[in-house]
Amino acid sequence: MRASLLQIRVDEGESVDSRRQRVAALVREQAGVDLVVLPELWTTGAFAYETLEGRTSEAMAKAASDAGVWLHAGSIPERAPDGTLYNTSLVFTPGGELAASYRKIHRFGFDKGEAVLMGAGSELVTVRLPETTVGVATCYDLRFPELFRGLVDAGAETLVIPAGWPERRRSHWTLLAQARAVENQAFVLACGTAGTHAGVPQAGHSIVVDPWGEVLAEAGTDEEILRVEFDPAKVAVTREQFPALKDRVLGSAPAARRQAP
Repeated sequence: MRASLLQIRVDEGESVDSRRQRVAALVREQAGVDLVVLPELWTTGAFAYETLEGRTSEAMAKAASDAGVWLHAGSIPERAPDGTLYNTSLVFTPGGELAASYRKIHRFGFDKGEAVLMGAGSELVTVRLPETTVGVATCYDLRFPELFRGLVDAGAETLVIPAGWPERRRSHWTLLAQARAVENQAFVLACGTAGTHAGVPQAGHSIVVDPWGEVLAEAGTDEEILRVEFDPAKVAVTREQFPALKDRVLGSAPAARRQAP
């Protein structure tokens, strides 16, 4: 399976419309690849929220269709009919149809920013591609392993995580990406942004990790297309050779509770 992670640079000097057109062109250039992944909130930047879902969704759907690729279009701000704003990821088929959407469950900000400006999603999302089942998560979700256990229980073999991760915590980004791969015996494709969002330098360093925690590819700090080829069958082989997931006790079934006297 061939994947391209588009580590998009987001700077204030480029308009959203210009960036949208530029990214659509980059997606079209990935024709022949199976899966293309974009970062979190690449239209507006990770700390700016503006409702642009109509134009971006249409542009990405057409780009996916033109290239004939599965496209995880990163995430965009989405306003629900009741007025609630969500950080929403979109996945398109090679025909340009919307295959799935995921509203980010864990909002970052500690009672500020996204945590108060956006609503929280509540549903885990997986998408069946011809080669693998993809589990979808976004940025801050990476810090919550129980979400990924739920995705694995739902059949996920490849975990795709778009993000706008700050440079000052880059070591956490790579560490957690490898941890999620190892503990779930799954591939992790984590696509970050480059540039500076609202004065916050971004980590970049998009990364692809195999089920043993080995880094297959890693980007630098600037805009870059990270291309990688991997065999999804390795997930089943790894889980059979080292069946740690079968030894789960907590979370896999109701655990026996011992009542204190």
